[in-house]
Amino acid sequence: MPAVRRQLRRFDLKQIYGFEGLIGVDEAGRGALAGPVVAAAVLVNQPFLEGRWAMTKSSRVNDSKQLTPAEREMLWAEFDELAKAGAIHACHGSASVEEIEVLNILGATKLAMRRALEGIYPPSAFAKQTEPDLFASEEERVQFRPAVNCRIMIDGLPLKHFPYPHTGIVRGDGRSLCIAMASIVAKVTRDRLMNEIDGRFPGYGFAQHKGYGTEEHREAVLRLGRCPLHREMFLRKLLAQRTDPAQMDFLAES
Repeated sequence: MPAVRRQLRRFDLKQIYGFEGLIGVDEAGRGALAGPVVAAAVLVNQPFLEGRWAMTKSSRVNDSKQLTPAEREMLWAEFDELAKAGAIHACHGSASVEEIEVLNILGATKLAMRRALEGIYPPSAFAKQTEPDLFASEEERVQFRPAVNCRIMIDGLPLKHFPYPHTGIVRGDGRSLCIAMASIVAKVTRDRLMNEIDGRFPGYGFAQHKGYGTEEHREAVLRLGRCPLHREMFLRKLLAQRTDPAQMDFLAES
């Protein structure tokens, strides 16, 4: 496995050619029944990829779903130290349940990713450009296109009407070091939020399943009803005791 994981660093060394840095972007919680969707962006540069930590320790980095909670927390702590030392730049953003209801899950995921990227390239840094209104049309939002000097790589297919120029990397969290790092930041951030939500809304088991559609969670919803942090559109079929085949991939814990 370490030999396979070292390919993540080599992949990024190839992708960074011609750019000042790479920014990996990934999300957590897109398929959950409850809670926000969280995205993270991690900026790395050539000196980092050729430096001591990346050379000796990055083989422990992987797609967050392949790591244990303890492994993710340990890597999070190391990322925090790297960020404090200026070796990397890591930011996260989220979209609330209310925003998911208004924008749908894809729109909310793009919003969370944009907010994460704004932590690295804030709209105020670009003259003669104004940030579009959250509920502006797709045509209006696409007018906001910050110029960037880093290559942005997003896990999955390229996003339509997204303000930041980017490359979509299918299964990128298993191919790119910076995307895998972003997946860990997003996952740990969201897990901590769901632990807090568990304290506010006991009985659903949020601290265990993190809002995903496990059998325990489904039974709790049918027994207790939805709480304000549940995504209504994701629960309609469940509450009717039916399962929408189109949502089956969302109901699986990830």
